[in-house]
Amino acid sequence: MTSELLDQALVEEATKKSGLIWVKAPGHPARALWHVWHEGAACLVGDGPGEQPLTGLADGAGAEVTVRSKDKGGRLVSWSAKVVELSSGSEQWEATVAELKGKRLNAPDGEAMPARWARECRVLRLEPTGTTAALPDDSLAEAPLPSPATTRQPIPAGLPRLLLKKKKRRR
Repeated sequence: MTSELLDQALVEEATKKSGLIWVKAPGHPARALWHVWHEGAACLVGDGPGEQPLTGLADGAGAEVTVRSKDKGGRLVSWSAKVVELSSGSEQWEATVAELKGKRLNAPDGEAMPARWARECRVLRLEPTGTTAALPDDSLAEAPLPSPATTRQPIPAGLPRLLLKKKKRRR
């Protein structure tokens, strides 16, 4: 009983403090998702324009959640979750969206965001099932998922001269 309570406390505290969790749905690769811990579950919003993809996460299905350390970025705990999709407009949906809205950064529509989420997005709860996985012995590193995002391009040829001029002027 004591180890179950310790596992539950670890899952809750680690997930609360981490701004990002890795979620793996059966048959899909793990994805980094932002979330809010609310009423005993990790809550997510996505699958709409400009929001994170919630690929493979279906109501009633399972998922594996891996939580990283906020300061070091290393794996703290992996736990099993049950996916629960909230009905738009329900009391629980409203409370969850109020929490998510406060944590959503750089939203294009500000105060209209909850209405857009109700029309175009899904709000999910990842409820812990009480099962935690042992930490792996190896790194489990994988290649990044395909994305339209690009890496930094080589710097323009004239940029070093511009930067050096500014340093010389300061002296």
